[in-house]
Amino acid sequence: MEKKHNGLNATHLTMMALGTVIGGSFFLGSSVAIHAAGPSILISYILGGILVYFILFAFSEMTVANPDSGSFRTFAANTFGPGTGFVVGWVYWTGMVLAMSSEATAVSILVREWYPNISIPVLGSLIIIGVTLLNLLGADKLSKLESGLASIKLLAIVSFIVIGLLLISGLLGGKAIGTGELTNEPFMPGGIRGIAGSMLIVIFSYAGFEIIGLAASEAKDPKKTIPKAITTTVICLVGFYIVSVAVLLPLIPTASLSEDVSPMVAALNLQGMGWAGTVINIVLITAILSTMLAAMFGLGRMMRSLADEGHAPTFIQDKSDVPYKGILFSGASMLLGLSIGLLLPSVYMFLISSGGFALLFTYTVIMATHIRFRKKNGCPPEGKCQMPGFPFTSWIALICLIVIILSMPFISGQSSGLIAGIIMIIFYSSIYLAMKYLNNSRKNYESNKIIINHKILPAEYSDELTDINIKRHDLKD
Repeated sequence: MEKKHNGLNATHLTMMALGTVIGGSFFLGSSVAIHAAGPSILISYILGGILVYFILFAFSEMTVANPDSGSFRTFAANTFGPGTGFVVGWVYWTGMVLAMSSEATAVSILVREWYPNISIPVLGSLIIIGVTLLNLLGADKLSKLESGLASIKLLAIVSFIVIGLLLISGLLGGKAIGTGELTNEPFMPGGIRGIAGSMLIVIFSYAGFEIIGLAASEAKDPKKTIPKAITTTVICLVGFYIVSVAVLLPLIPTASLSEDVSPMVAALNLQGMGWAGTVINIVLITAILSTMLAAMFGLGRMMRSLADEGHAPTFIQDKSDVPYKGILFSGASMLLGLSIGLLLPSVYMFLISSGGFALLFTYTVIMATHIRFRKKNGCPPEGKCQMPGFPFTSWIALICLIVIILSMPFISGQSSGLIAGIIMIIFYSSIYLAMKYLNNSRKNYESNKIIINHKILPAEYSDELTDINIKRHDLKD
């Protein structure tokens, strides 16, 4: 399929990745992680950054070798068989659809703070429809829009860091805060358990970088662009997260944080900056919309990849440059997910946690695939080994991901996500096995028939009909 655009460069891919990753999970959800771990949350973000570093560079090696639109699904299928590719593709797609449905609900709730009478179902539906239609514009236009939205988020984080440093140094507010609240609380109030409990949420806040792989088939010179985009993404994510949290800690007691308020808003409010709440709310809405746009970009391409291999309904197959049918199908599914969440409000947390499980499962498959990939192929063809310390680092990352998944029941509200994730894996595995059985049955049935004179006849008549045809041939001669 010939591309109608010049290709995405490293900056486009980086901004798309940052647009997907930096969302509500960091601006809002990080309150829970910081509350659980206290000041030792810095350790959690550093450990999470190291783990993401390993995953991203394992991912980069395979993407450089095969910049396919199916990305990690294609890698898994090539390594472990089509069944694994089918399951991981559909589990990822389902989890992201559920997670993005919940994000549309979150935006609607935030907007209601200014417009209390607005209908959440109507606004949520309009947001999903808008995100879907914008994705139909194609990679070039979407990457420019995504870069703009991602820039707003990065500017907000940088602004918070600058204001926080000015408060700590005394250049703003008149009195230096210094170490502030850090002097009044222990470094690890929850012990090792607090760090372990925060790790799941921290990993969620790093999740979404796989968009780089899903966009690789539309990148300009993938062998150079992908590694550069991944390196920049890692540096930006780890740097911004760690520095912003380090600045936050002296400004507010970690025990006072709750999941209802952004930690940045809470910290600045405590320092007498009431205007911060409105500004951060606007940024938070922008962040979530940016995440939804980038996620829809990846979902449309994942769906097309599945359809091209016969693993999705044939009506989704699309040979155009933009996977219109996959995007529209994903948008319609998000509307269904939104309606479920609104009918059963208690499902909101379930949507988030099940989406988180899908991402963790995907990263686990990526690391398992990378270990087998390197064992079979060595370094990427025409590429270079980027994964430091292989195979030890790949195994460490794989084990850590499995431990994080298994720790979900120990974190409030995450048990349902783990159960839903296991059900998703069993459900899609069963569908694949059923499809495989039906295909084999059909092939066996058709192999017992022969085609003569454009008619399909049972195999038991084949000998007699062959004799008749031979006799006809002799008569003609």
